[in-house]
Amino acid sequence: MNDADVSKQIQQMVRFIRQEAEEKANEISVSAEEEFNIEKLQLVEAEKKKIRQEYERKEKQVEVRKKIEYSMQLNASRIKVLQAQDDLVNTMKEATLKELLNVSRDHHSYKRLLKDLIVQSLLRLKEPAVLLRCREHDQHLVLSVLESAKEEYAEKLSVHPPEIILDTDVFLPPPPSHNNAHGPSCLGGVVLASRDGKIVCENTLNARLDVAIRNKLPQVFQLLHLF
Repeated sequence: MNDADVSKQIQQMVRFIRQEAEEKANEISVSAEEEFNIEKLQLVEAEKKKIRQEYERKEKQVEVRKKIEYSMQLNASRIKVLQAQDDLVNTMKEATLKELLNVSRDHHSYKRLLKDLIVQSLLRLKEPAVLLRCREHDQHLVLSVLESAKEEYAEKLSVHPPEIILDTDVFLPPPPSHNNAHGPSCLGGVVLASRDGKIVCENTLNARLDVAIRNKLPQVFQLLHLF
């Protein structure tokens, strides 16, 4: 092989090596571009995720705000209904109390009423010994019916008459009057307490009227749609 052939082969090898090097360089360039694109895509996805999380957070805040507003509206409606119910009860009680004032002036009917209150309270309590409180104004009437009330209670339950002590240290509020229309008052009745003074049964006419009238009114949830 002469020098020309050797030179020719060397040139071919150089071209081959150069071509292979260029191909490798191209491969490296493509790989670097792909990695760059992947990183860019990851950044985009991370930004999208961040935006989506922020949207979901604000959406939850809106839902919570809606629930709070709805709850406030519902409570406002309930308050309106309860206020209307209280106004109606008070109006009906005032009308009824005016009629019952006539009863308190009739001692015979009033004594019967006080006796019934005591018996009903005892039947609810079913306790052998209680402390009884009343208005100071009613004390003599309560004393006049106390024994017969005990006997009536004992007869109804077939037990011994209970021990009832009239508490003269604590009295219920006085009867309502024109001079003290808004002050504490009681249209008669009795309160039975345990021997340590804890109230266990209230049976004033005011309390009975309040319960009786409210039981005749529609339930609150049935009126909510009106407001």
